[in-house]
Amino acid sequence: MPAKVYTDRDADLGAFKNKTLAVLGYGSQGHAHALNLKDSGCSVIIGLYPGSKSRAVARQHGFKVYDTAEAVRRADVIMVGLPDMKQAGVYKTDILPNLSKGKTLLFSHGLSVHFGLIKPHKDIDVIMVAPKGPGHMVRRLYVEGKGMPALVAVFQNRSGKAKQAALAWAKGIGSTRAGVLQTTFKEETETDLFGEQAVLCGGASALVQAGFETLVEAGYQPEMAYFECLHELKLICDLMYESGIAGMRFSVSETAKYGDITRGPRVVNAATKREMKKILKEIQTGKFTRQWVAEYKGGLKKYNRLLKKGAAHQIEKTGQRLRSMMPWMTKKNLKGVQAAY
Repeated sequence: MPAKVYTDRDADLGAFKNKTLAVLGYGSQGHAHALNLKDSGCSVIIGLYPGSKSRAVARQHGFKVYDTAEAVRRADVIMVGLPDMKQAGVYKTDILPNLSKGKTLLFSHGLSVHFGLIKPHKDIDVIMVAPKGPGHMVRRLYVEGKGMPALVAVFQNRSGKAKQAALAWAKGIGSTRAGVLQTTFKEETETDLFGEQAVLCGGASALVQAGFETLVEAGYQPEMAYFECLHELKLICDLMYESGIAGMRFSVSETAKYGDITRGPRVVNAATKREMKKILKEIQTGKFTRQWVAEYKGGLKKYNRLLKKGAAHQIEKTGQRLRSMMPWMTKKNLKGVQAAY
């Protein structure tokens, strides 16, 4: 049965009348939510730690900025727009001591709550509004009069009005213009982690590198390998994004189609799917989250070592040189860039 889609007529910004909304963090999602809600007529403040470089930016955008604890104290609805591994610490020191009955805590991803890194105060509502795209697109689409589709979920409904608050927030950021689907913290968290690990980031990165290595090891020029295994991937992804897999196949040559349907299942095969199921089980049981928490608390040694190894791969140097020959492409050097909070 298809999921129900909520739109503008299902949401009421009146839920936030005479209420103060706080966005903790002013990074990718935080800045987009804050700006969109402000432009929707809501009263929004920003909460940041004392030394945050985002303070000046938020003030330039017209917001009052407070230390995190004070923002929580002043607000009725509080969005936790911080990196996953920082949320539990900030919750313990700055959020929990300033929560009181009737407040609402909002997340854009469910990991901390679903896996128990945060155990919410029993007298508050806990909800999620998760746009299905990066913050800059959430903002851009809103400004254009459109919206980014989103997910909403309710973890704790102390007031009996948690869902209305989630839909109101979704309307304030423009998502009900496109459509909002209801989910759960469990479903959003586990599917999001699986998608990142098995397909979107982990799977795609490993597939691209393996294809590149196979061609180079067979004696082909790395430039040819880069074009065929990385550069053209965007063209295929764009076609799938716009028209689905069948639509992509309609747009490529008959030779490409035949190779797709007969050779693709040999690369991503039963063994690959078995490994995907193992990855999903590790996510569902909390094994991945426990490992990630331990890695973070241990100083990110393995994390940094693997990132450094990946950055030194031949495909990176080859790609950097080839991209310099593409004047139409916006050049981005993202080394060391992190979302502000």
